[in-house]
Amino acid sequence: MDIRIGFGVDVHRLEEGREFWLGGLKLPSSFGALGHSDADVLIHAICDALLGALNLRDIGFHFSDTDPQYKGIDSKILLKNVMTLIKEKQFSVVNIDATVILEQPKVNPHIPEMQTILAELLEVEIDRVSIKATTHEKVDSFGAGEAVKAYAVCLVSKN
Repeated sequence: MDIRIGFGVDVHRLEEGREFWLGGLKLPSSFGALGHSDADVLIHAICDALLGALNLRDIGFHFSDTDPQYKGIDSKILLKNVMTLIKEKQFSVVNIDATVILEQPKVNPHIPEMQTILAELLEVEIDRVSIKATTHEKVDSFGAGEAVKAYAVCLVSKN
């Protein structure tokens, strides 16, 4: 059996007046993440984990932040494109385990909806998408509410 693991991480600065996208879901918030795309750190970390598992470089290699076609793009589209690459290599997702580091807004109430969105995109059952949230206990830029970070690991297997 050919199985592989991947690891991804993403960080974005937070800024007032922006939409806040996380796990493919727009969260109610007066601020959002700053980035070239919609700055969805959770999806970006998952993309990097999947790409890394199959030695396909990283999200920036495939979707450059200097390319105007990706300006403001919905990160769900990026994940769909990553899934196409995974399928071309004849692999499929076994599971995802992710953690979001954020002081506000609270992520936990939104996790079930994010799991539903991501499970559909990843073509897996919902119980194969684990999302956890934690704060940084008021330490550093994450704890001060100036940034958001997500970590993700994945397991993929050859079809």
